Amino acid sequence: QVADIVKAVGNCSYNQLVEKIISCKQSDNSELVSEGFVAEQFLNNTATQLTYHGLCELTSAVQEGELCVFFRNNHFSTMTKYKGQLYLLVTDQGFLTEEKVVWESLHNVDGDGNFCDSEFHLRPPSDPETVYRGQQDQIDQDYLMALSLQQEQQNQEINWEQIPEGISDLELAKKLQEEEDRRASQYYQEQEQAAAQVQQVQGAASPASGRQSGSNERKRKEPREKEKEREKNSCVLL
Repeated sequence: QVADIVKAVGNCSYNQLVEKIISCKQSDNSELVSEGFVAEQFLNNTATQLTYHGLCELTSAVQEGELCVFFRNNHFSTMTKYKGQLYLLVTDQGFLTEEKVVWESLHNVDGDGNFCDSEFHLRPPSDPETVYRGQQDQIDQDYLMALSLQQEQQNQEINWEQIPEGISDLELAKKLQEEEDRRASQYYQEQEQAAAQVQQVQGAASPASGRQSGSNERKRKEPREKEKEREKNSCVLL
């Protein structure tokens, strides 16, 4: 519907479009520079990584009652369709105490959905302030995860140069998930090794502390024995 945006964006993925914007801005061709600004404006207007066109495509592609994975903002969500409406499984920390809040409707691009129970009946949260703080914590965690992935990219833990240029977003998401699983496994192994080392140190310190305790006990007994000896040698005049 908007010809200049279609021309600027085309069929590029997010990474490809970012590279295109950088190259267009550095170009001496005014037409390419203008195209780069149009593409950049498109990214700014779709910062939520979802458009209404994409939402319509999702609604038509997902089958009724189907369970699928929705990847957005470096976050995996379980998505289903009920009576023609898309719903996301609620997993934010703010809903840990909200037992009746299970699904959130996906009917706009701003993340302002309606909360429902397991039967898809409307169930507003009991404490909106707590939910908001939990959502902010989840956003912070997603941001930290994004920074971690970016750091891994800089450290070349994922060799992006070997990834084909035309790789799909689904395949890229799988690679990112595999790397995240590897890092989580490595983290837990490090925690277990640290706990084992602490136990070894505590075990080695116990005999020494026992010897020290016995030495202190002997020091306390020696003055008592001397006092008893003095009492035996002393006499009392009545």
